[in-house]
Amino acid sequence: MKTILIAVSGYAAALTAAPALAQEAGPLERVSGYGTLGYANVDGNGVDLSGAQARLGARFGRYFGVEGETTLGLNSDHTSVTGAPTSVRLRDQYAGYAVGYLPVLPNADLFARVGYGRTDTRLSDYGASTTYRYGVNSWNYGVGGQYFFNGGPNGVRLDYTRYDYQNHSNDDDVWAVSYVRKF
Repeated sequence: MKTILIAVSGYAAALTAAPALAQEAGPLERVSGYGTLGYANVDGNGVDLSGAQARLGARFGRYFGVEGETTLGLNSDHTSVTGAPTSVRLRDQYAGYAVGYLPVLPNADLFARVGYGRTDTRLSDYGASTTYRYGVNSWNYGVGGQYFFNGGPNGVRLDYTRYDYQNHSNDDDVWAVSYVRKF
């Protein structure tokens, strides 16, 4: 009788464990990578600048990820600093982010991100014929969405990020559109 009870218990445990083993991996067990390449518009401090933007990221399951971002300036704009005509150019920007995803469709996600970065600009004073570099650190936060065509690895991403500069009264608003490739 004892042997039959052990055998039936083992068989029941095996039947119970099989569906549990066949379930989908947990939310942090599937890791995938992605890269983006796109255009960013930096609007703030009285200037309108453009940049080529690239990102590399890792997504851990459906809801969490991290990404690194760099932007290289494409143009300059003119403004007045303390009454002197000045040219401003975005040299580069680097940042790292933690990203939270909300899948809304099989091919589409909304996301929010928060991170820390550094922005370097070049200022040229026309009156004094001087040029100098200006760099500042920032806490960055933003939202966006991405869509993948036909469930494949290629997609498009739109996002907004606020650069909240430390020890600086002016902040920047950055709007970006990018091509996304999952790998």
